[in-house]
Amino acid sequence: MSAPPTHLIDWRDWDAGVVRDVLDLALRVKRDPRAFENRMHRRTLVMLFQKTSTRTRVSFEAGMTELGGHAINLDWRASNFTLADVRSETRYLSRNAAVIMARLKDHEDLLDMADGATVPVINGCCNRYHPCQAMADMLTIAEQRGGDPSGARLTYIGAYNNVVNSLVSIAAPLGVHLTLVCPLRDEATIDTASRARLLDAGLLTETTDARAGVADADYVYTDTWLDMEYFNDPAFAEEKERRVAQMLPYQLNETLLAGTDAKVMHDMPIHIGYEIAEELIESPRSVIFDQAENRMHAQKAILLHLTGS
Repeated sequence: MSAPPTHLIDWRDWDAGVVRDVLDLALRVKRDPRAFENRMHRRTLVMLFQKTSTRTRVSFEAGMTELGGHAINLDWRASNFTLADVRSETRYLSRNAAVIMARLKDHEDLLDMADGATVPVINGCCNRYHPCQAMADMLTIAEQRGGDPSGARLTYIGAYNNVVNSLVSIAAPLGVHLTLVCPLRDEATIDTASRARLLDAGLLTETTDARAGVADADYVYTDTWLDMEYFNDPAFAEEKERRVAQMLPYQLNETLLAGTDAKVMHDMPIHIGYEIAEELIESPRSVIFDQAENRMHAQKAILLHLTGS
């Protein structure tokens, strides 16, 4: 009987050495894409979307094409996942694909997929983790530091969310110091095990003082204050108003970053005038679009690693 497939649910589940290997592979893939252009020849990636997407859809499909493979876009609402057992539908997809990437609302559905799959499942984002984004973030930092992100100081300002959980889990194996300025948090969503591991390694600082948090940062990172599918939903208007009032003092802008040389990061989509001021998006200190481009290179490396290609 063959061994069960390795999945990427979050970096917390992976050996530290393997996380570093995938980052090194992402650097190589970006520097020399032609060396990898046929590694996924005649292989198919099924991309299942329950959450809306721009970067995940485009970067995975473009990446798979550049690797010589094919990607199928499958909308959760137009599939039988809305009607049937998640495990059995996933078992079927496994008969047709080399890899499944799922961008789902509920982490438990993702775990059901992984349980039913006979091929690797990649978490393209769920309510608990966003590992592909975290690897792209580390790739962005690494390529500016000679290929090694260790020793970098990264400050995240915003809501404690799925992006934060994956930054916490990937920072430990890569030796990145993470400062969290997260006045908005739901304790039930925090990955306490990953947080404890980073704290034990001496790589985690937490504060609600934004000015102190950015004082010695090499990179300052922010994200939406409200999940993207709820941002323009009238049913969440009151919650949006509450969060905006609480978080506006933590907006990323030139005033907050005055006196620092920190680069600016954002995982997109950007809500201008909320978590970040427009002045920073195209400023010389912004690496936002490098970070977004790096989703494709990071995900190529993940695909290659998981398929042994």
